[in-house]
Amino acid sequence: MKRDSLSTPLPDVAAGPHLGSPMPLDWVGMQGIALPQWLEEGGQAQQVHAWADVQVDLPDPHIKGIHMSRLYLLLDAFAAAQPLDAGALAAMLRRMVDSHADCGSTQARLTLAFPVLRRQLALLTAGLSGWKSYPVRLQTSVSPQGFALSLTVEIGYSSTCPCSAALSRQLLADAFAAQFGAGGIDGGAARDWLQEHASLATPHSQRSTATVTVPLTEQAELDLFPLIDLVEAALATPLQTAVKRADEQAFARLNGANLMYVEDAARRVQAALAPRCAQARVTVRHMESLHPHDAVAQAGQLA
Repeated sequence: MKRDSLSTPLPDVAAGPHLGSPMPLDWVGMQGIALPQWLEEGGQAQQVHAWADVQVDLPDPHIKGIHMSRLYLLLDAFAAAQPLDAGALAAMLRRMVDSHADCGSTQARLTLAFPVLRRQLALLTAGLSGWKSYPVRLQTSVSPQGFALSLTVEIGYSSTCPCSAALSRQLLADAFAAQFGAGGIDGGAARDWLQEHASLATPHSQRSTATVTVPLTEQAELDLFPLIDLVEAALATPLQTAVKRADEQAFARLNGANLMYVEDAARRVQAALAPRCAQARVTVRHMESLHPHDAVAQAGQLA
């Protein structure tokens, strides 16, 4: 290659004339950008692998396209600079709008999706724990009307059907009566019979999810772990990680003490969130073991 060819200007097709109809566009940008992010929760920092969607508006019909590399570089610098928080997100979105002043842009939006990891202790066994993953989504935007941010987290739990539990108890009671009749019952014999036959019928349980979305202000902390704790305490049957038999038995007891339809679960979470955030949205999903479809319930609307 000749030396003078290195100084030849590269073509800028985006600066050329329109090939189609000149029209304004609501959003233009990129989706699925891989991005490391730092998150501070519970006094500890962890790096998460995030996927980012980022766009700005293109209101000027005579501008052919946006500068995607400017958005990418701003996002990359943001990821390397500081842990995630609402104020930093707002400042970065405003820089994105400023970077496209020559395009007439007045709005920018960003979605970050990532799993956050957290250690969970076993219910009873001392020193036993494992990792749980919680999918998180941050949706942010800035416009002349201001900054908006919502945080969504998905939390797993177990749900046991109240109707199935009642039907199972009836079968057990009938079988017990057939075995021992109405006369006097020998306690030891009854205990032995129950040990052998109490699972004559068992209620159906299923893995379930509660998806909670809360709006946040520019000054707010993310407070992911306190939010997770609040929801798990309300449901009372959070999914477990490492367990021994004593922990599995304790989990079975929790399920027996917290029978719930999908409606019950949604109301439990909604009631727990109300003092913290009246505008929260709750969606629960029970992945039925009885049916080939899921049961769902939703409560609340974001402001």
